[in-house]
Amino acid sequence: MILSMTGYGKASAEFQGKKIIAEAKSLNSKALDLSTRIAPAYREKEMEVRTMITQALERGKVEFNLWTEQQDQAAASPINGELVAAYYSQMRDISAKYDIPEPDDFWYTLVRMPDVLTRGEVQQELSEEEWQVARSVVQQAIDHLVAFRRQEGQALQKKFEEKLDNIATLLAGIEPYEKQRVEKIRQRITEGLAAIPDVEYDKNRLEQEMIYYIEKLDISEEKQRLANHLQYFRRTMEDGHGQGKKLGFIAQEMGREINTTGSKSNLAEMQNIVVKMKDELEQIKEQVLNVM
Repeated sequence: MILSMTGYGKASAEFQGKKIIAEAKSLNSKALDLSTRIAPAYREKEMEVRTMITQALERGKVEFNLWTEQQDQAAASPINGELVAAYYSQMRDISAKYDIPEPDDFWYTLVRMPDVLTRGEVQQELSEEEWQVARSVVQQAIDHLVAFRRQEGQALQKKFEEKLDNIATLLAGIEPYEKQRVEKIRQRITEGLAAIPDVEYDKNRLEQEMIYYIEKLDISEEKQRLANHLQYFRRTMEDGHGQGKKLGFIAQEMGREINTTGSKSNLAEMQNIVVKMKDELEQIKEQVLNVM
């Protein structure tokens, strides 16, 4: 079963009056592109967190956040009064010096200045007990994201199967027109020669030339190779995750055979079928970029 690179996972747990929250989301990418935002209390464990994510997710543009929220209202971050006063004084001095109008609402500006809302106490050393809780939260968020990827992968595989079936049906729909095409080619050449007055030609040689011409337009090999690629695509999906790049290569080969078939199809009905196959394949190519 294939996996999608698109996913989302979130988990949380409580520890001694605070809530520990981890969130992970991913999109498609050629390799693993990982960015993390980790609360200062757990910053020392960042490498361990990155290793956990790397081993589990392998590919994708991944954003991971780990933070805490205080459950107790009394534990809200205090306002740093001295810093507010310093910012206020600087802002008024700059306004006067450069003739810049003072803001209508100083508070709105001041509370958004760096470090105005700070926690006064010194950060306590991270205990092993707390880290085990936080680590479990991180693992749960990763597991939820993987489960999301698996679910999305199932939907992708179903979509691919549908598109492969459509291409196979369209490919079979070409066959009735092949004999008709040969007859039309023969008729067109014969009528063209007949329209030339007083022309004499060797009918045996004409027959040989027509056979050579028709053989050059034969699409039997392209049809067989395309059918093989369809089956190979199906088998590769069953090999499990990590096949995204390989599926992309197979889709390219499918496109090559469809394009060659189109270039050899000098019958409108056949070319219409080729256009429909290209449309189905294009939808596969767009979605295969999301496959692990």
